[in-house]
Amino acid sequence: MALITFLVEDNSTIRENLIPALADLADAPVVGVAETEAQAVQWLQDHREVWHLAVVDLFLREGSGLGVLKHACANRQPHQRVVVLTNYTQPDIRDRCLEMGADAVFDKSNELDDFLEYCAQDRPSQMSPLG
Repeated sequence: MALITFLVEDNSTIRENLIPALADLADAPVVGVAETEAQAVQWLQDHREVWHLAVVDLFLREGSGLGVLKHACANRQPHQRVVVLTNYTQPDIRDRCLEMGADAVFDKSNELDDFLEYCAQDRPSQMSPLG
């Protein structure tokens, strides 16, 4: 069962590589993308019932991934997961994201395999009434 994914990432090179990797390696097709906090929050509001996984970078073209994280975690369904994928995973940042409700935090530089494995194995879509 596919893991319907929303990606919040402002770097086009990362998006171009991550989107096919998620689809191929984790059966997690990306159905929406946002580059700013405002775009992400709007997409999440407009597609409340659609997504299973939100992948959020912390530093965006405008706004912050922390604002997206706060909104996504406060308004999600029990079967939906929110994961932070960033280059900034110092212990205090990681702890803050988890305290805000992130299900997991991964470093783009050296935890990408762990991130893809998490996506492939943690299948909240199986619990979804929509799935």
